[in-house]
Amino acid sequence: MSAPHAVVFDTDGVLLDSARLHAAAWKAAFDSCLDAWAASGNGRQPPFDADREYRQWVDGKPRLDGASSFLNSRGIDLPTGSPDNAPGDDTVWAVAARKEAAFVRTLRSGAVHAFADVAPALARLRAHGVCCAAVSASRHARPLLGSASLLGCFDAVVDGTDAADLGLAGKPDPALFLEAAVRLGTDPARCAVVEDALAGVEAGRRGNFGLVVGLDRTKNPDTARALRERGADLVGAELLTVADLVCGARP
Repeated sequence: MSAPHAVVFDTDGVLLDSARLHAAAWKAAFDSCLDAWAASGNGRQPPFDADREYRQWVDGKPRLDGASSFLNSRGIDLPTGSPDNAPGDDTVWAVAARKEAAFVRTLRSGAVHAFADVAPALARLRAHGVCCAAVSASRHARPLLGSASLLGCFDAVVDGTDAADLGLAGKPDPALFLEAAVRLGTDPARCAVVEDALAGVEAGRRGNFGLVVGLDRTKNPDTARALRERGADLVGAELLTVADLVCGARP
């Protein structure tokens, strides 16, 4: 790629140690739904796998899309319902609402922290004049970045609230990343995307970004392979490595 002008970072799992909290909240919601589905005479299914199935069907997507993707993968056909559905098991929106309620309860119990390599990586990029943006499908992204003292480190933030206000499609559609590139004033071809989610890597590739980096903090060969299959140009485990690559490409 040409020397990058900017880097767009996913938030959950890349900047903040929050992906595991999202996965646990989804597990609570999906396992309840699976129990209700079995109690209705549809047969018992294995519980939700908060690692493999979270990454495959849910990670990086808006709540409704994630709920629908997993339920469809299990052959569970629920009515869509509406956004005002209370947390429950009878509609897709109700399952998504149960996840949201579980996640909010988790947030109340303690702060979400940034990974140790985030601050030094961002400082290195800024020292070399590289603009940075944070992107998330979650409406919680801005307050969480603020609580981790990271919000002021970014030239732009695009989150789930922006997506709703602007009608931006969720990943693997590249709309969130493309909006970040617009706010940074750079062409996607001169911009790098850093993602840990399969849907996010696919979004970066669909958006024709100059460099798509898969971040694999699990250091699992299967995860790294899946990220490459979805379109990652390279896979790494440390943000400082990404920062060094981007800064080294600049004149």
